[in-house]
Amino acid sequence: MRVFIYGYDVRDENVEYIHTLFNELKKAEISFSIYDEFKSAYAAQTGEEMDAEVINNHEELKATNPDAVITLGGDGTILNATTIVKDLDIPLLGINLGRMGFLASTEKRFIKEAISLLKSGKYNTRKRSMLELESDPKIFADAPMALNDFTLHKRDTSSMVTIHTYINGKFLNSYWADGLIVATPTGSTGYSLSCGGPIILPTSNNFVITPVAPHNLNVRPVVIPDTDEISLTIEGRSENFLCTLDSRYETVTSEHHLVLRKCKFGINLIKLEGTSFFQTIREKLTWGKDTRN
Repeated sequence: MRVFIYGYDVRDENVEYIHTLFNELKKAEISFSIYDEFKSAYAAQTGEEMDAEVINNHEELKATNPDAVITLGGDGTILNATTIVKDLDIPLLGINLGRMGFLASTEKRFIKEAISLLKSGKYNTRKRSMLELESDPKIFADAPMALNDFTLHKRDTSSMVTIHTYINGKFLNSYWADGLIVATPTGSTGYSLSCGGPIILPTSNNFVITPVAPHNLNVRPVVIPDTDEISLTIEGRSENFLCTLDSRYETVTSEHHLVLRKCKFGINLIKLEGTSFFQTIREKLTWGKDTRN
């Protein structure tokens, strides 16, 4: 078995867990390659050089064709890893060294158990749908897709913007707001949730359109089938606006025409035995817990 380890930051408090991962991979006789930036960060933090093949991009990952990708970080690390994995259909196992960990749902204290389950094949994969952006003029040329969400925002402290929104060519609304989020089911527990959007189950085949601080108080999030196509234009007092795909961003103007649709490929996330989406949201959102005691 062969895996690719992806990360980009090494904090002092996580070094012991990274050591545990390397040791468990060696014990299980799992060979691994490593992301170049993570290897450099590890060497800078620990003074140790890892003896492992380095991978920098999608083409190099395709050439090595590992059985799985292990990410070390939080949900943002998984989002960044998707820009390297793209359409390779390699499953991702997220080990949470961050905070929330909806996607990176394997906690660092369970690294030994996780590697044992991975080696023995005691896991399932869950396909997560993605968004694809078509823009004129073009932006995000190398990776015009998102696992979590697309957003369109005012760029600074300027007044609100107006975002004209169409579904399959039919006018939906002109949102007067600070911005607009289009989220996948995976992204429904992220930025969209904090702006009042619903939690959507990963298998529901929907997108949710959520306004950010809308001026009209009767405007609410809208859930649509992921077979629909969403077209957007933006205008406001500023010349430039902010457009994001997950954690990546570009500047757009009122001249940009943006179209969102379901991506032709998705990302496979590894779910180890004994874990589920419902368990994750209960734990991460502390549902049913009495914080008074």
